[in-house]
Amino acid sequence: MLLNVIIPFCFLALHGAADLCNWTGSGFASADSRVVFQVRLSCAEGSVKWLYPVQALRVVLDPKVSSARRNRICIKPFASSGGVSMFVERAGKLQLMQEQRARARRQVICFSADGAERPAIYLQASPRSNELWGRHVIGFRYELMGNRSTAPLGGMQASCRPCSDAELLMAICNSDFVIRAHIKNVSHDRQSQTSSVEVSASRVYWQRSGVFEQQLDPSASLPSLSWHGHIHTLLDCHVKPGDGEFLFTGSEHFGEAWLGCAPRYKTFLSVYEKARQERRNSCDFPLG
Repeated sequence: MLLNVIIPFCFLALHGAADLCNWTGSGFASADSRVVFQVRLSCAEGSVKWLYPVQALRVVLDPKVSSARRNRICIKPFASSGGVSMFVERAGKLQLMQEQRARARRQVICFSADGAERPAIYLQASPRSNELWGRHVIGFRYELMGNRSTAPLGGMQASCRPCSDAELLMAICNSDFVIRAHIKNVSHDRQSQTSSVEVSASRVYWQRSGVFEQQLDPSASLPSLSWHGHIHTLLDCHVKPGDGEFLFTGSEHFGEAWLGCAPRYKTFLSVYEKARQERRNSCDFPLG
């Protein structure tokens, strides 16, 4: 339901521990009950952390939309944000996204970043927030995304079909991560409608952030480090454990890896070698 916004409050611009991408602030900044704290961020991704929340916080997200392919803003509320009402504000109206009584969710909410007026996220603290001081932090992470994201965010659909040779050759050049790994386990979460693939990687060719980490391998006869991590996908894709080595590619969203193309490594080698002979490769890939 859309609610008309009439805010007879003062707006207080907050800077504090802020840059163009992230903001961390405190409700202690003002004791004036009429104040709505205001923050403006202009990066493609970042986070907002509000400690000791009181009254309301208005966050204007003004990313530089350089491509028509990236015209949606997606936010993921913190698990601790259950005690706050969260709205998206457009042209003087608020649309409720999360209620105060809502339980912690992994749901990601997306909306358009187009238009003359940039959207704002409006957080209204619960009247009981004072009772939670000292242990309550609310906020969210945000990312600028395209309409065809590979992750199941904000109703966007992922494709479960195998990648074509052309898609695979593009994936090894453009993905946020490319790893060579074995599947250790697959778990399913019906509540979030996602599956998680636990992998042990013999090689991480690249990754945008640290979603795959090196850990000691307890199964090895001598102490050794191996890459470990989880890759997420939709439950509808019916991912099952498989033997052998795979080449996993995909995108990273909100600190998590999401599955893209994932052929067996031998299959990838055959596709890549054929394309190299025919000079169809989009980029050079470090084989081995």
